[in-house]
Amino acid sequence: MTLSPTETCANLTKVEYMIPPVVVSSPGRADFLNTHQDYKGLPVVSVAVNLRTYLLAKPITRNIFVIKSLDLERLHEPSTDVFTIRENKMLKKGFFGNYFRSIVNVLVKQGVARKLQGMDISVESEIPIGSGLASSAALEVAFVALLNHVYNLGYTKRELAETAYIAETEEVGIPCGRLDQYGVSFGGTIKLDCKPPYTVEPLPFKALTFAIIDSGIRHSTEDIHPKRQAEIDEGLKTLMESRVIPDTLKAKLGYRFDQPRWTEIREEEMEDALSVLDNKTERRIRFTIRMQRLTEFALKILRLEKLIKKDVVQNLGEEEWNRIQKSPSSKKDNLVLGGVMNKQQALLRDFYDVSLPEIEKICSTALEAGAYGAKISGAGMGGSIITLVKDKKTGQEVTDACLSVGARNGWVSVVGEGVKIEAE
Repeated sequence: MTLSPTETCANLTKVEYMIPPVVVSSPGRADFLNTHQDYKGLPVVSVAVNLRTYLLAKPITRNIFVIKSLDLERLHEPSTDVFTIRENKMLKKGFFGNYFRSIVNVLVKQGVARKLQGMDISVESEIPIGSGLASSAALEVAFVALLNHVYNLGYTKRELAETAYIAETEEVGIPCGRLDQYGVSFGGTIKLDCKPPYTVEPLPFKALTFAIIDSGIRHSTEDIHPKRQAEIDEGLKTLMESRVIPDTLKAKLGYRFDQPRWTEIREEEMEDALSVLDNKTERRIRFTIRMQRLTEFALKILRLEKLIKKDVVQNLGEEEWNRIQKSPSSKKDNLVLGGVMNKQQALLRDFYDVSLPEIEKICSTALEAGAYGAKISGAGMGGSIITLVKDKKTGQEVTDACLSVGARNGWVSVVGEGVKIEAE
């Protein structure tokens, strides 16, 4: 007979601990640049924030994992899961224990689970659920890192991220890209190439302070990503089957959202082709091309390259260049990055339809309060907004202003560290 998690926990009246407890923490990540592009195989820029998820683990002699979420317990929601070290089925959609089960399932399939033993794990997180700050990836990466540390699995940061990614996509069944898992594992500000071999480039620009604003509107990646992917597929199918599209252009395209050689495609060469699409699919493809161009520009700043007038004017406009030139040298780079964020938010709103009036109000309020730039972090239709600010004082002013117009919460953050062992 299989016992429920509650019944199993009731039987764990006496636990023999083999080694002292271990504490692992992992950061939330803000979706800095090129949002909704990772699943297309395009590079994304992620930044780790100071909000973290903590796992306190006590290895035990029994062949089971006992997982308790202290946050859910305080909310009087289902907060405990118990499962054995084998391939386990997923439980109710959205149940927090699925993220832990999924990791064990992947390790079982990889033949690594034989090295594992049972654990009693308490979970506590500062990262709000469903806010676009990678709360699920923080759980997954922290759990893999914990098992890696305690049982000497020998995983690199990349392998921690890949294991967590496989768990979320193939086991939990959420069609996300790799941005969350890699951003959490590596920490800092990174450019992630989302095609094999998934190269990670740490970016040297360090003068970044953010106000992270939780709109209080919950969203689900599972609801948003498949719809946008299907819309792009529809547009690509039309282009590939059109007799007026030249073969040279078709060679750069494909039938699936992740097949085109997006980095080689310029909007100018697509103008005639896009005229055969309906308004929705045309906007989805223009979004993809324009977001990538803006990100390529911003990466020059994050790599500490010198500002060039032609680049700024081409991407942000002559008026913005004049404003930047009149600003102190210490502000110029951040003004440019903020300008890119604002342009990308406009694309997310107007060309990808993933913003909401409430989100737009928070973004405009943040800018009025002194933020350089503001945009959605994550899938959109709610979640969090990432705003780039001058310093912590300005960040608090921006946070307070956003709270005054309906945001649920906010935090000021510098760039955070990746997953790490806190104590043992």
